[in-house]
Amino acid sequence: MGETGMGVTGTGHEPPQGHRRGTGQAQGHGHAHGHGHGHAVSAEADRRLLTAALVLILGFMAVEVVIGFVARSLALVSDAGHMLTDAIAIAFAIVAMRIAARPPQGGFTYGLKRAEIISAQINGITLLLLSVYFVYEGVRRLIEPPEVAGAYVVATGLAGIVVNLAATWLLSRANRSSLNVEGAFQHILNDLFAFIATTAAGAVVWATGWSRADALAALVVAALMLKAGWGLVRDSGRVFMEAAPAGMSPAEIGRRTAALEHVVEVHDLHIWEVTSGYPAMSAHILVAPGSDCHAVRQAAQRMVHDEYGIAHTTLQVDHAPPDLLAIGGPAEPHCAEAHGPAHTNGRPQPSDDTTGKRGPNGCPGRRRISFRRPDRLSDHPT
Repeated sequence: MGETGMGVTGTGHEPPQGHRRGTGQAQGHGHAHGHGHGHAVSAEADRRLLTAALVLILGFMAVEVVIGFVARSLALVSDAGHMLTDAIAIAFAIVAMRIAARPPQGGFTYGLKRAEIISAQINGITLLLLSVYFVYEGVRRLIEPPEVAGAYVVATGLAGIVVNLAATWLLSRANRSSLNVEGAFQHILNDLFAFIATTAAGAVVWATGWSRADALAALVVAALMLKAGWGLVRDSGRVFMEAAPAGMSPAEIGRRTAALEHVVEVHDLHIWEVTSGYPAMSAHILVAPGSDCHAVRQAAQRMVHDEYGIAHTTLQVDHAPPDLLAIGGPAEPHCAEAHGPAHTNGRPQPSDDTTGKRGPNGCPGRRRISFRRPDRLSDHPT
């Protein structure tokens, strides 16, 4: 139906296994739809790895709390507190993975995949709160240093390094492209760094008796927590605010789509993440009269999938109305509410409104396109 002046509706789905299927039919306007995301490691394997790490962390945390109070070491107690958040983070991650695996139903058309993002944000916030507490305690103990049993700190720190190395190795084998898993991994990795700092501080106290080394180690741990926590809160916040995935430029994708053969304009372009590693895109594409809407839609889907990894797309493809292609005079409204800029194919673009306000064609800041008519394609532009 690409020659009728009508749009095209097409659907396509790319599941994790890599199989493809597609159908298409003519409509007054069109949508192309496809999605798919998968993990190199299965969700069940991820859960087993996280559970094994959780057992390690809980067992050692109980021992560390007791020794920390006996040795009066803030560094050890702060490590134990961090390990508690590690355990909570891993537990949240496991629960979130189970919730996110539920299929879409009712009003949750994407399922509950963002449960993993909630888990990641909780992990980030707990790291930030703990960092504030340990900065406070570290500064207080720098001013009034308590007596610290360095030998206990060194022995416990060395054991903690071994346990956290094992837990870090387990989580490194899971799918870290998931913010949920990455949040748990960052907790464990920071705890490993914390134990290294704690062991070094314990050795200094044991050898020299300088108790302030313990407080300095706690401040190092707090700085690591602050960095990791902010990263998780920032990245999960981008998903909640439906920003484009980090490193992905909507303007560039808009220009690349508009540069496809027969495309006149691309507008209402939206790119977001349903959950970590699951980018999605929607757009309205206008093509020249007589062009094959099916072919343009498929070319656009293929381009964003192959070059940007976007497998979930909803594309509306229509033939551009004659008044939009005409040179001079206001265009009739094509869309009642446009969002964002219009990306064009580089042909001359007279603008009826450069202020971003609603123009006479009904779209805010919509730019008119100067395009040669099909019956004059052989003519040279004047």
